[in-house]
Amino acid sequence: MHWHCHELFNRMPPGAVAGGIAVVIDVLRASTTIVTALANAASRIRPVPAVAEAQALAEAAGAGRPLLGGERGGLRIAGFDLGNSPLEYSPAAVAGREIIVTTTNGTAALKACLDADEVLVGAIVNRTAVARLARDLARRRGATDIHLVCAGTDGHVTEEDLLAAGAILEAAARLPGGADDFLEPPAAAARADFCRVVGQTADPQAAIVTAFAASRGGSNLLALGMEADLPAAAAIDTTTVVPRLEPATGWLVAALRDAAIPAERPH
Repeated sequence: MHWHCHELFNRMPPGAVAGGIAVVIDVLRASTTIVTALANAASRIRPVPAVAEAQALAEAAGAGRPLLGGERGGLRIAGFDLGNSPLEYSPAAVAGREIIVTTTNGTAALKACLDADEVLVGAIVNRTAVARLARDLARRRGATDIHLVCAGTDGHVTEEDLLAAGAILEAAARLPGGADDFLEPPAAAARADFCRVVGQTADPQAAIVTAFAASRGGSNLLALGMEADLPAAAAIDTTTVVPRLEPATGWLVAALRDAAIPAERPH
């Protein structure tokens, strides 16, 4: 497999993911929140780029309308049921519910990847599961390219998304056949940075939180008083759920649930 790492708002040309498998990453917080919602038994999630579109889709659903979730400027949108914190998407809040989500960066990144053969949502919380599914889908479709698409923040590259890409790549290297994968230079750099951050620490989650706090997206959350979202997004492999986009409907559904995560090989 050939792994690519794209910085969406900076260097990803149109059509870059066509014919491959795209994994969209907006670790603080849209991708983490979408994974969390489906892991907590939300039935499906519709990502849309615009607030007005989200509201129109909810109103059209009538009495059984989906929940509305999302943010602008990091804050819950007026009139919406939920914001963009993974901590809000508990089983009590979302189990059995459809959710329409719009965020500043993550849902725009999903829209930019619609020409990929498959679109998945990746985060640190599902890093091994998304790496495994991306490889499996590529093999089934006869594809060789897997694209990690980092959403960034307000048009800027963000360190936290590159760190999450590195976490996924480090997990991919531990899977069967992973040692033979080819990493394009940006992907190799992302993996190396993740390995540098976690190093030999006994508490990799704490090391990731520290790195998040120094990043653009993490700094924004700290300024908003949302520091509790950092450890939620830094938890490694807490779920095997992988959101997968259904092209015909535009909904994200859980592709994997309750699957065993393979044992890791020693470093």
